[in-house]
Amino acid sequence: MSKQTKQKNSSVTLQAVIREISNDRLAKWSLIILVLLFFTVYLSSLFIQKSSYVDVNIMEQYLPPLTDGHLLGTDNGGRDIIMMLLISARNSFNIAIGVTVFTVFVGNILGVTTGYFGGKFDFIFMRIVDFVMILPSLMIIIVLVTIIPSFNSWSLIGIMCLFSWISTTRLIRARTLTEVNRDYVRASKTSGSSDFKIMFREIWPNLSSLVIAESTLIFAGNIGLETGLSFLGFGLPAGSPSLGTMTNEAINPETMTAMPWTWVPAVIVILVTILGIIFIGQSLRRVADQRQTRR
Repeated sequence: MSKQTKQKNSSVTLQAVIREISNDRLAKWSLIILVLLFFTVYLSSLFIQKSSYVDVNIMEQYLPPLTDGHLLGTDNGGRDIIMMLLISARNSFNIAIGVTVFTVFVGNILGVTTGYFGGKFDFIFMRIVDFVMILPSLMIIIVLVTIIPSFNSWSLIGIMCLFSWISTTRLIRARTLTEVNRDYVRASKTSGSSDFKIMFREIWPNLSSLVIAESTLIFAGNIGLETGLSFLGFGLPAGSPSLGTMTNEAINPETMTAMPWTWVPAVIVILVTILGIIFIGQSLRRVADQRQTRR
């Protein structure tokens, strides 16, 4: 496949993505809201000092919204809810981004490799994948979070990555199996191209739209997993707030009903982020399906 052809295919894919999102009102508004949300979270968090969300001020504990300059009130440590929301969102997004990058990278390499070579190698590897799939991943993650010394955010990313690559590997492998039998792959093999070149310069570019669509859904899933673990108390360590630790305030019946400002904002951010990513991912998946149908 020539360089000009690849550039043309990339341009066509980009145009298809833009057209699909533009025609989908939910996806379009989701993209606008998420861009604004991420920009606000990461830009604002640069100006927040660590002491402001670590230190406790009992005198300002559980202040209601619009009190003493706190627009959304304060939490059980007297910390401003807006400030905690920005830092928590940043930490949760960072964890989800780290796990997503690992998942996409490893899942694509393993999926393309096993699908391309097939045979006994593919059979043995997929049996290993099947075994890992049936393990109680959530229980194992909780146990590892509990027993690992000097636990930090990097430790959490590593633990979550242990099982995150499986579904991506299976998806990319399935699509690679269909691409291997196409004429352009046979032509590349006949011309003497290396296996590495065929896999990652010929086959993988044709999976790019699928990879992008899958990445968005993986990212949404990782946000949900991290916030769920933090909600249960097995997420980020103390001193590193996340959206899950903020929603943990809802466990207390008194706080849940009498002080909803301590947890409702975090729930709203989680729902808006995950739903927005899902709507965008659905549009991207339609583009991938259309390309696959035309092939």
